[in-house]
Amino acid sequence: MRTLKWSICLGLLGLALTASAAPSAETQFTFNTFSFLIWGAFVMWMCAGFTMLEAGSVRTKNASVICLKNIGLYSIAGVMYYVIGYNLMYGGEGAFFGAFDYGYQSEGMDAALFNGDEGATFDSGLENNYSTMSDWFFQMVFVATTASIISGTLAERVRLASFLLFTVFLTGFIYPIVGKWTWGGGWLDELGFVDFAGSTIVHSTGGWAALAGAVIVGARAGKFRQDGSVKPTPPSNVPIVTLGVFILWLGWFGFNGGSQLALGSAVDAISMGVILVNTNLAAAAGCLVAIAISKPIFGRVDLLTGLNGAIAGLVAITAAPNFINHDWALLVGAVGGGVCVLGMKGFELLKVDDVVGAISAHLIAGIWGTLAASITVDASFLTQLIGVLSIGAFVFTVSLIVWMAIDLILGARVSDQVEQLGQDATELGIEAYPEFVLMPEEEYQQVGDDQR
Repeated sequence: MRTLKWSICLGLLGLALTASAAPSAETQFTFNTFSFLIWGAFVMWMCAGFTMLEAGSVRTKNASVICLKNIGLYSIAGVMYYVIGYNLMYGGEGAFFGAFDYGYQSEGMDAALFNGDEGATFDSGLENNYSTMSDWFFQMVFVATTASIISGTLAERVRLASFLLFTVFLTGFIYPIVGKWTWGGGWLDELGFVDFAGSTIVHSTGGWAALAGAVIVGARAGKFRQDGSVKPTPPSNVPIVTLGVFILWLGWFGFNGGSQLALGSAVDAISMGVILVNTNLAAAAGCLVAIAISKPIFGRVDLLTGLNGAIAGLVAITAAPNFINHDWALLVGAVGGGVCVLGMKGFELLKVDDVVGAISAHLIAGIWGTLAASITVDASFLTQLIGVLSIGAFVFTVSLIVWMAIDLILGARVSDQVEQLGQDATELGIEAYPEFVLMPEEEYQQVGDDQR
């Protein structure tokens, strides 16, 4: 009799578990929304990683302005994406532009549920299977990542006001238009362009904009000598740079994992596990390859090159981390780290001054990762190439025009005196390390105007 009772109990428990295996609409809605919010918070924390990486990479006399630039760009991204960016990216039916509408609000069933309307239930139909504002938040933090790439490239010589003004155009217009073409259902999306989490849409866009800025702003004084040699500008705080990369690595799990855009089923959970493993493998492979080839290319085993290799591996896998054969993740990340190192050397030869190596890590590795999607997830190579070229041409051209206009109106570059003394003391009046004594750089006076 006791055995029969236990059998009945176990049977009822099994039925209950079977019934619960199919989640309700409210359960799916809750898990999907939670996924957007928690992964979005991870991506937001990448701003701290970029801040640490950049502040440690520059000389101490420019560390404070780096901090202000990064919290400023995040704030601008939040406001501009709310005011116009999101609607320009996801509104309307156009193939090239969204809607030029102001603001974005909770509407329909979301608003009804929030206001406690009695007739609002999850079974009565939702516009989406997640909260509309959780989606907005997740999309917004990606915009800030794009702007952070430019901050690192142009560090130590771009005017603070000019950089923040460019960020307004980037986050409010340039990035959302690229997003409309792709994630917003535009013409590239119709062609079948694949970019799961933004190797091109986010990272190459930031890289192209940074390259345009580097062309207009120019190199730091004395960086490239008349005899063709490159003046070493070692980072002021290597542990801080390393910490920044680890923060970025952590945030990337939200970047790629959250781009599954759902957590309401077992398949979504399995996919997230696959995506996070591929993301981690690619970063590790990129780091190791960059370290291995740093000595033959730069003449030393270089920590900073290895750190950029990890970032490049992360960027490369971002276009398509959702495949089951994890060996491909190692290959994508390894090649990403390799092309990043080659890019860093190549830009030195071209006399393009990139303080943190962001153009190589985000643009070059982003191009590779986007094209590699034709191998890992069977995307069309021709379509991927069209996407890379069209987005590159648009972003670089528009960014170049905006930087030229800013340079004409405000001046994109700080004065020689500001660059020599540092932006902390001259633009902010607050030094990051006030107990340090500022030592003039003797070589600065030897630089001709033709090199600036």
